[in-house]
Amino acid sequence: MSHVLSGNRPVSQRVQDLVREAMRDLGYVPSRTAQNLARGTTRTLGLLVPDIGNSFFAELAKGVEQTAIERGFNVLLGNTGWTSERELFYLETLKSQAVDGVVYAAGAPAPTPHLAELLAGIPMVAVDEELGELAAATVVSDNRAGGVLTAHHLAGLGHRRAAVIGASPDLVSGIQRVDGFVAAWIELAGRAPTVVKGTFEEESGYQAAVELTSLIRAGEVTAIFALNDLVALGALRALREAGLTVPVDCSVVGFDDIWAARHVTPGLTTVRQDAVGMGSLAATVLLRVLGHPGSDAEPGRHVLPVSLTERGTTAPPPATTGGDDRDGH
Repeated sequence: MSHVLSGNRPVSQRVQDLVREAMRDLGYVPSRTAQNLARGTTRTLGLLVPDIGNSFFAELAKGVEQTAIERGFNVLLGNTGWTSERELFYLETLKSQAVDGVVYAAGAPAPTPHLAELLAGIPMVAVDEELGELAAATVVSDNRAGGVLTAHHLAGLGHRRAAVIGASPDLVSGIQRVDGFVAAWIELAGRAPTVVKGTFEEESGYQAAVELTSLIRAGEVTAIFALNDLVALGALRALREAGLTVPVDCSVVGFDDIWAARHVTPGLTTVRQDAVGMGSLAATVLLRVLGHPGSDAEPGRHVLPVSLTERGTTAPPPATTGGDDRDGH
């Protein structure tokens, strides 16, 4: 029976048929766990994301899962809630489950020493966020290019007074988006944008837009670059409650192109990331790190292109405000 199930040794067809018939009669199902442990693998990958409620991470998880299942692997998902404590909890849990490797979308500040020690002991691919030498490989979007695209789009519409919201000093992706936008904006508009610190959560966008309301009414801000779509949705809600109309009074651009960006009214102009493709590539690279045959993506740093999708939340600035001051003074 062992030889029939493993296929490691030749068994006559007659014996194979007898064994399989006996298995059916007895209702016997082989233990995949026992088989995998005997081979020194659980054929299971861990996936950690900071916010499964954000459809960007749901799409990323879909990409990881699709590729893993195609290669015969299971996926265990952990939602870390943007905190180091939850990341540590899930990493310890995954290690105790003897997963073969982890696709890790960091959502917390720089790892604590204990967290870094755990990360160093697990085959891992960082996705969406940079982790430097702690990861065997990295799969990210071109975040800086996304910031540059946004600056060119808004400046091309005539805006010269902009604000960036959701700017966290802790996450590399956000820093890169800000850096790209600010550098391009200074060159195109002749002045630095207003930068409001925050997080990648909707409430952060709401509070930032509330802070900017007086500047928008005064024409000192005519466009907002939100560092992700949830932040943009929070800003849209705050502007609507303040009686301001988008894009007539203020244009808004997001980042990610989540499901809601296509269905909110007006539709959200945003920088599109390929979340499913990013997750799929991260899983493929991790399988290559693990030495799985058929995975041709090499370890290293993979940067995926982004594009700007124009919808209804951007338009030229109001002609009666400082926003049409095209010489930058």
